[in-house]
Amino acid sequence: MSQVSVTINGRQFRMACEDGQEGHLMNLARDLDTRIEGLRAKFGEIGDTRLTVMAALTLADSLAETGLRIRRLEEELAALQNARSEAVNLDKAAHTAIAAALNAAAERIESITRKLNQPVVGNSVAMG
Repeated sequence: MSQVSVTINGRQFRMACEDGQEGHLMNLARDLDTRIEGLRAKFGEIGDTRLTVMAALTLADSLAETGLRIRRLEEELAALQNARSEAVNLDKAAHTAIAAALNAAAERIESITRKLNQPVVGNSVAMG
């Protein structure tokens, strides 16, 4: 475990974190401190606890909006995956239909070729 010293709202806090997460923790603390300073600039000195609670609520709101956006993106992804699956099925059906049409055409061509290659019986041509 690592120890990191962060400053939030003018106060220093010693925090423990996993090894390698020091920079991330410092960035989180810096973000919280920036939010608190922004609220202080907007509302003035309204008390440290109230500023901290308001900052926490803005973070919770941001988290809730992000969660909603993720859910919408997951739904969109699921719809796209379903559409892709349907497109693959239609593609397979189209390939099957094309193959069947080509086979039928080949059989007709072979049938016509066989008829054309049959010997002509008699040398007389009927005149009409």
